[in-house]
Amino acid sequence: MGLIKLLAASVRRIVRFPLFQLAFVVAVILFMQAGDDKSARGQMFNGLDELVESTVGLFSAVFNVKSFTKSWLTTGFWIAYVYLACLLILSLLRLVISKVVDFVGWSNLFGLRNAIARERGIAAYRAWVPLERIRPVSIPQEKWEETFAWPANNEPPYPPLAQRILRGVISYGDGRPGSCRTAPSVYSFSGPNLAWRADKNVGWLIGPAHKAEYLAVRRGLFCTSAVSISE
Repeated sequence: MGLIKLLAASVRRIVRFPLFQLAFVVAVILFMQAGDDKSARGQMFNGLDELVESTVGLFSAVFNVKSFTKSWLTTGFWIAYVYLACLLILSLLRLVISKVVDFVGWSNLFGLRNAIARERGIAAYRAWVPLERIRPVSIPQEKWEETFAWPANNEPPYPPLAQRILRGVISYGDGRPGSCRTAPSVYSFSGPNLAWRADKNVGWLIGPAHKAEYLAVRRGLFCTSAVSISE
């Protein structure tokens, strides 16, 4: 299991390199272009070609696009569409692999349950340690974990994905130019607490005075960033 993780980490490091991703996308485009028009590759290439042409035509109707700009737009949209398609395929593949690993661990297929559980236990412990470091001595560990990590009803300690996306869209859509009142409603789109309000997270961990100071700093940074962007 350790050898597999070592090899997977090396491959993952190469795949995440931007130049490798660009070269791979260009290679995929050339591979589809080399296919016959009646083959699956040729039909996929013709479909993407029509999509790119329609997108460039849409830009041409709005802006004055000449030959040089049109060539760059065509190349850019080709790379963007193929990259998005590859990203979607990889996301689906990752989801399938995750489900397969869950099934292998649940059914103890090939006797890999202990190895999978050990690796996930190590990951869970590393994620739990930062939460435990800030636990006050007066709060029992069970109550602390039940409040912030693992509720008693076995539900995740954050809203469903649809609700998080909706709240994020409403938060950003409700803001007005020149207004900083939405600063405390800034959402974080990283980590397991996707789209949780920053002031709510901090409010659980610090006192009211520190929370007010935190929100004041956030408002100041948000206003400064807004002024810089507008200039």
